[in-house]
Amino acid sequence: MSNAFRLSWLKLLSSLGLVIVVALTQGCTASRGSDIAYNVSDFGEPDPPSVTRLASDYRIAPLDKLSINVFQVADLSGEYQVDLSGNIAMPLIGNIPAIDRTTQQLQDELKVALSEKYLRDPDVTVGILEATGSTLTLEGSINKPGLYPAFGKLTLVQAVAMAGGLDEFANPKTVVIFRQVDGKRMAAAFDLTTIRTGDDPDPDVYRGDIIVVDGSNTKRAWRNVIQSVPLLGLFRPI
Repeated sequence: MSNAFRLSWLKLLSSLGLVIVVALTQGCTASRGSDIAYNVSDFGEPDPPSVTRLASDYRIAPLDKLSINVFQVADLSGEYQVDLSGNIAMPLIGNIPAIDRTTQQLQDELKVALSEKYLRDPDVTVGILEATGSTLTLEGSINKPGLYPAFGKLTLVQAVAMAGGLDEFANPKTVVIFRQVDGKRMAAAFDLTTIRTGDDPDPDVYRGDIIVVDGSNTKRAWRNVIQSVPLLGLFRPI
């Protein structure tokens, strides 16, 4: 092998090595790709009060399915689903607001409504059959997107694991939580890589939260929302 040929090979290998180093460096320092505030310390708990277990103080949410029993009145007793406007439709009394009420509060309101014109001292019992308000929504570049129960204390890392973890196209540096706080839609971004290394805290998540993982598999609509939210520094409404 001639010296000139060896020199050419050395130059080629040197160039390839430089390309590899640059590519690895770029991969390690990839931008989080979002202006949404990261790792905010005062995210705030969601509306209504942050009850994360199904208990007597659970607040009824849209699309919850209720069991309502009016003693000895079969025509009024049965299953009722809360509509998207927050009402249930009952015979005789029509639409009754149900959201943000406990089962006890709704019982009391139904008793009043029924006793005004139709029944004397009605005995009403309200129960929760399906609590869609006690779910998390996970979307984006995640293996099993969908609705998941959130009855107990849960963190972001646990929620992502519950949905099968990130898919191969995910950007773990941009995971956004959308939340309703004080009547406003809020958002904050979190970096799973720094959370997993312990450099940042693992935030709590609550029922009603929507968690979106950025990535090339994320639907365009969600990616547009993530990229367009002008949140810099402090947490702001969207």
